[in-house]
Amino acid sequence: MSTHNHIIFFDGVCNLCNGAVNFIIDRDPGKLFKFAPLQSEEANIYLSNESYKKLNSIVYYQNGKIHTKSSAALRIGKRLAGPIKLVYVLLLVPPFIRNIVYDFIARNRYKWFGKKDSCRLPEPEIKERFLKMD
Repeated sequence: MSTHNHIIFFDGVCNLCNGAVNFIIDRDPGKLFKFAPLQSEEANIYLSNESYKKLNSIVYYQNGKIHTKSSAALRIGKRLAGPIKLVYVLLLVPPFIRNIVYDFIARNRYKWFGKKDSCRLPEPEIKERFLKMD
């Protein structure tokens, strides 16, 4: 396993999730984050607990610790450029409350935003941001 410390695992067939990846890339000028679909071999390596891969959630691997759902999104937001980092203050809200909204969106994301038949292939200019996408 490589030594990537900030990896975002996302649903590779979800249009909303792919949009979120693009949003993060555009606001991550230091290229802190690497990306991999939850359907990838890299997810099997980093997320050895099968329950993480079955989540309707973004998964943020941060220095060996796993964050999911709203906690993942807010911790990622904190590290992005611009005012989006202010969302981090929402971590003060208990997760069971934050995740009500998160879970509602996750359950309906395919219906509202659609899905692809396969995981995205990154454009050449951002390919290095994705783990083992050959």
